[in-house]
Amino acid sequence: MKRIEAGKLTRDAFAPFGDVIETEGAASFLINADKCRRFHDLASVETAGENARVLINIFRGTPYALPLQLSMVERHPLGTQAFMPLSPAPFLVIVCPDEGGKPGEPRAFVTRPGQGVNYARGTWHGVLTPIGEPQDFVVVDRGGDGNNLEEFHFPDPFEITVPSLT
Repeated sequence: MKRIEAGKLTRDAFAPFGDVIETEGAASFLINADKCRRFHDLASVETAGENARVLINIFRGTPYALPLQLSMVERHPLGTQAFMPLSPAPFLVIVCPDEGGKPGEPRAFVTRPGQGVNYARGTWHGVLTPIGEPQDFVVVDRGGDGNNLEEFHFPDPFEITVPSLT
């Protein structure tokens, strides 16, 4: 089994797979009589296909045992999918480059407090993986007609390790 160690989530490292959603370094301006700071345009939301629309959901994820045995990834060919945690707890983000319609070798990241991700349309990614305790997320994704889910099961799983979080 090939072992992959999760690294820190950064905009540059994640750019081939989508957007890191965070306020640090983001464009912002004051609104509402200067009582509110708007961090503007943090991710590109895309929907395609018949009757496509944007959905806003809350997902409650349960942690997996670590190290994670990664045997399956998925992708959404008709829209982006964003995950923003509702607590400061970290979560594990797993993505794979596309290699001829199949996922390549996984890359793994651990978020910092205040970070979320927006998977680009068609990006292979792992499932929602909180670390340590159940966690709620606002999820923005696509609704509408058509098949917006593809799964790939690896013939040999990968072991994803997470460095100490202390």
